[in-house]
Amino acid sequence: MKQLLLGNESVARGLWEAGVRFVSSYPGTPSTEITEFAATYPEMYAEWAPNEKVALEAALGAAVGGGRSFCGMKHVGLNVAADPLFVAGPTGVGRGMVIGVADDPGMHSSQNEQDSRHYAIAAKLPMVEPANAAECRDYTKIAYDLSEQFDTPVLLRLTTRVSHSRSPVELGERHEVEILPYEKNPGKHVMMPANAKKRHVVVEEHLRQLEEFAEVTPLNTVEENGGEIGIITAGNCWNYAKETFGKNASYIKLGLLNPLPKKLILDFAAKHPRLIVIEELDPVIENHCKTLGLTVTGKDVLPLCDEYSEELLRSRLLGIEPDFCEVGAAIPGRPPVLCPGCPHRGVFYTLQKLKLRVSGDIGCYTLGAVPPLSAIDSVYCMGASISSLHGTCKVRGEEDKYVAVIGDSTFMHSGLTGLVNVVYNGGNTTTLILDNSITGMTGHQDNPLTGKTLMGTPAPNLSLEAICAALGIPADHIRAVDPNDLAALEQVIREEVAAPCPSVVICRRPCALLKSVKKNPPIQVDADKCVGCKSCMRIGCPCISVTDKKAKIDESMCVGCGLCSQMCRFGAL
Repeated sequence: MKQLLLGNESVARGLWEAGVRFVSSYPGTPSTEITEFAATYPEMYAEWAPNEKVALEAALGAAVGGGRSFCGMKHVGLNVAADPLFVAGPTGVGRGMVIGVADDPGMHSSQNEQDSRHYAIAAKLPMVEPANAAECRDYTKIAYDLSEQFDTPVLLRLTTRVSHSRSPVELGERHEVEILPYEKNPGKHVMMPANAKKRHVVVEEHLRQLEEFAEVTPLNTVEENGGEIGIITAGNCWNYAKETFGKNASYIKLGLLNPLPKKLILDFAAKHPRLIVIEELDPVIENHCKTLGLTVTGKDVLPLCDEYSEELLRSRLLGIEPDFCEVGAAIPGRPPVLCPGCPHRGVFYTLQKLKLRVSGDIGCYTLGAVPPLSAIDSVYCMGASISSLHGTCKVRGEEDKYVAVIGDSTFMHSGLTGLVNVVYNGGNTTTLILDNSITGMTGHQDNPLTGKTLMGTPAPNLSLEAICAALGIPADHIRAVDPNDLAALEQVIREEVAAPCPSVVICRRPCALLKSVKKNPPIQVDADKCVGCKSCMRIGCPCISVTDKKAKIDESMCVGCGLCSQMCRFGAL
């Protein structure tokens, strides 16, 4: 039976059909749905880990423990998981282990465009890359066979377009894979130098065997259509290439991205005078071809940045410009904005009002950097708000005022160690933990602070206050406040910024989009009192506009949070 599945949904189906027993991930767009769909299959245990490093270590432990396992993350999450990633090759697995990593060309929801193929090369691990949802299922199942055949984790690389596109997928049955009996083997699994040296030799031998496998695997396919042009490509770029050239070119479609074949490419090149390498982001395949002595067209005409498209390839490779129709009027921009009723809005309005320097972090609240709030000075990576602020303050002293802003899920992901560093090294910074009771940016996933697991079972509801106290923050400088109460919020922030010790302000209000959150009636405008001063516009709420010098509320969006009412000196709202 065939179904129209999302790429990520198809990966989850592949996990189930492959007999996977254990799934541990950290949510991150565009990879999140893999684990969410995996959790719907009762035969697989699935969980959200506090971060990607923990998730990968748990998946490695499950595989060594004898059951097939999976770990999923987005590309920047692989940075967090790099430590266990590099050791998992030498230790090997027991049952198969697959690490799903979703890259984000075009940075639709990411802070960079890094290319995860470099991790496969550096860690000397095999990597496969599907081009559509059907291949997501197929390649996932093949990856487990590869993992067990070569005793190594296998990276499954996706990109945003593959993860979030749908295509027909042939559904199969689940193949139950028995749990292997556990065998104590410290020489294989205890990575002290003497053992690690021996295991490095094993990794190199596996890589040599994989290079031979790359020449014959059906993951790498050749389509011969005659003619001069030969295209070497992989993943979603194969779709763009086929749309652009059709039968006017021949193709090598690489499904195994590491290691890359040599003889297969050389034999293909001998038949086609003009070779074109089409790959998004870095010239990984192109550089491989050049090491084989081939002359190829690639990044000399195609960009290193952003996503590709059929229009781009036609323009850069065929000189055919797209024939788009003209739009009569300029299309208005749609900048990202905090949702109506977002509990973060009052925080950033207050920080801007107090003219505080703000070290931000990764999450919905990153939007506090855009106008009209414009309250955030820096955002680097998960958890960096606290630790980078500590460095700034140690250099600059206390002549300026500083605060760090971090979400509840991000704090549990990688903020804890930053706060430990502040306490241990005598820092004097104020950390605002924006506790909206959920992991918001990636679509409302539970985390260690929500009291519920991915599988829906109750979990200990950890206390931010207790955690911060245990890390060494003085108890009387751990303050909780409702961020929608602007007066109280401002007073607490003023007091803690002035404190002579590190402090934490927990801004606690649930995300307005949670189904459990009760919505208030929409705010009403008293036109007689409204003077058109636009003070209500300063909070950047998308519900508010000004027409004919009078404030106007879009009642279809307004959740009655009341922030705008606190802005109006005339009582018009």
